[in-house]
Amino acid sequence: MTIPDSTLLERNKLFRDIGLESVEHILKDCQVTTLKSGATLLEAGQENTSLYLVLDGELRVYLNGRGQPVHAVLGAGECVGELSLIDGGNSAALVIAARDTRMLVVPHELVWAMVDNSNGIARNLLAILAGRIRNDNLLQVTTSEPSLEFEVAAHIDTLTGLHNKNWMGEAFYRMAQRCERSGMPLFLLVADIDRFKDFNDNNGHLAGDSVLKGVARIMATNLRPHDLLGHLGGDRFAVLLPEKSSDGAMKMAERLREAVTVPVLRMDKSSAADNAQATLAEHVTVSLGVAAVLPGDTLDSVLAAADGALHQAKTDGRNLVKMAAAHR
Repeated sequence: MTIPDSTLLERNKLFRDIGLESVEHILKDCQVTTLKSGATLLEAGQENTSLYLVLDGELRVYLNGRGQPVHAVLGAGECVGELSLIDGGNSAALVIAARDTRMLVVPHELVWAMVDNSNGIARNLLAILAGRIRNDNLLQVTTSEPSLEFEVAAHIDTLTGLHNKNWMGEAFYRMAQRCERSGMPLFLLVADIDRFKDFNDNNGHLAGDSVLKGVARIMATNLRPHDLLGHLGGDRFAVLLPEKSSDGAMKMAERLREAVTVPVLRMDKSSAADNAQATLAEHVTVSLGVAAVLPGDTLDSVLAAADGALHQAKTDGRNLVKMAAAHR
């Protein structure tokens, strides 16, 4: 078969910075399928022998069954089925199409053929798995219980699939204790999308929601497994970042700021209703404030310090990173 739209494939995390020419002969043996809205792709406990690369549409992942809170939202550029690829086990979650979703189906043996053919694909696969581990750390960080549906409902933002401020409050306390015991400094990063209200007013809330999900995906991809990312609400995100020094924390914040400016977040107003990603002169950027977590800090106190630095970044021209002065 002919490789599907190469532009869509190049946006997939599996092929980041990879020339498709190197695996074209393998991809030709894969099939494109469309899953209708409401249809089930994977059932928990079901055997899975393929990796699914989302070309367009939206999948939703449920850990505790249909009707329970959404654990993750997967859009264009994402993939699903990688965990069973690695461990050879059955699917660990229920995956349903939230709307008509077109996917490239890659049998596991062809995924391994691409890994053998490209070190870059092997690296990207590891990054995808690391992201899954980071996003699945909820129960390890916030509770000692193995599974609590009501806790999941209270801690997940359904739009972005990220943890919310309720979760961040519990994670902050545990992470601060852990870092204090190990002697590792802890920092809080707060990111805010520049002129997001203007973007919503000019392009509509569907385009705004798409940008929020895009920023969430980019930040998650560019963090490490032990960094904790949350959506504070609106256009604000926060990261709990164990780091050896303030310089290291600033470098990570700069990395996130630069990553968000990639062209994938340029939206065409006329295509926003279809969640399309098209080129437009308007470009999404973020400003970030960084604050060190001091002994005795609460989430609110360190958020106030990071917000002060964020305000300074906005005042100085936006699309900047600022470090907060000592807040005690």
